[in-house]
Amino acid sequence: MTNPRTPGVEYLLRELTPQVLGALSRRYRDFGAAEDAVQEALLEAATQWPTEGLPENPGGWLYKTAFRRLTDHRRSDIARRRREEQVANELAGEELLMSGDDEELDPEQDDTLVLLFMCSHPSLTVTSAIALTLRAVGGLSTKEIGAAFFVPEATMAQRISRAKQLIKQSNVPFSLPSGEERSQRLDAVMHVLYLIFNEGYASSSGTELQRVDLSGEAIRLTRLLMAATPDMPEVAGLLALMLLTDARRAARSGPVGELIPLDEQDRGCWDRDLIQEGIELVWNAMKQGRVGPYQLQAAIAALHDEAASTEQTDWAQIHALYGLLERMGNNPMVTLSRAVAAAMVEGPDAGLRLVDTIAQDAKLQGHYRIDAVRAHLYERAGNQALALEHYRRAAERTASLPEKNYLLSKAARLAQGVSFRLFHGN
Repeated sequence: MTNPRTPGVEYLLRELTPQVLGALSRRYRDFGAAEDAVQEALLEAATQWPTEGLPENPGGWLYKTAFRRLTDHRRSDIARRRREEQVANELAGEELLMSGDDEELDPEQDDTLVLLFMCSHPSLTVTSAIALTLRAVGGLSTKEIGAAFFVPEATMAQRISRAKQLIKQSNVPFSLPSGEERSQRLDAVMHVLYLIFNEGYASSSGTELQRVDLSGEAIRLTRLLMAATPDMPEVAGLLALMLLTDARRAARSGPVGELIPLDEQDRGCWDRDLIQEGIELVWNAMKQGRVGPYQLQAAIAALHDEAASTEQTDWAQIHALYGLLERMGNNPMVTLSRAVAAAMVEGPDAGLRLVDTIAQDAKLQGHYRIDAVRAHLYERAGNQALALEHYRRAAERTASLPEKNYLLSKAARLAQGVSFRLFHGN
């Protein structure tokens, strides 16, 4: 055995998780039982490997350990149902297989893509799909996933358990879907990865602005997905979008974790290697002629990342790209983003008119971003009183503490200016 560093062990376990889970699921066609066994094996490895060293064949060790746990669970279940006689030969055969030391994973068989498709099964809600993907493919513990979404570990365990039960009841085969179903399910897989990244890059609630573990895991899984689907330009577009957005991460927060908006960021802190990789990915993808929403969002991110400042950004092109995105689907958040671009091109009044067209959309009712954008545009228009009102309202509605603090600080600065003008009779 060799002595590993703990971070290396964690990364290795995450890489091995889908391989081991895929092999067990394929062999026994019981995803839920296999997933439970793999989680137990991961816990044992995380406890032993950092102190005792890596085994010569980590994948084989993990597979053997999970296999034994699965066999133990099956034996216990058989005992409870008093059906020992019916499966005695099967268990004997499995024990014979495990008696030697040559059991290991097939290096040519990687089931990560199959697992991604399974975890995005149509019978699951988006929330369940995200949780199951992070656990089964990402290798995160139930406790880690619960913490990421601010729910108790027991609650998250119930969600994951229900998700596994739904997959079992659906009798979905452990194989890649084919034809039209594969195309439809690929959209679901990308959507789940997109949501995981977004929650990591800009946490929707809690005290942390960013959850690097989630955004990093989304990037890792999307790289795997792209490697398995090299002929799908929209997957490349999704990865490009993640990289171009994540490239700004170091500049998004200050010394105490406070939010720094795009126009105030130190662009010298942006990761130029990620930007270059993302730009190449999106332009190569768009050359293939099958442009989708992730590619367009990546193209917008590239225009931001290439600009030396907010003023030198190609806002006209960004505005046009948001227009294309709007035509691809009814998403009021896209229109809200286009309103900001319109304000940069045509003036704040043009942006405010666009916001008015979607303010009553049911999808945005009570969402803090409507007020945050209005506040920004009113401030640009010189209407400090209305800007102050909307900054305060946005701060009341967001569940993210860094967002709330930023909005309140904007409101406080405006309030000082309004008070000064009133005092001097302006």
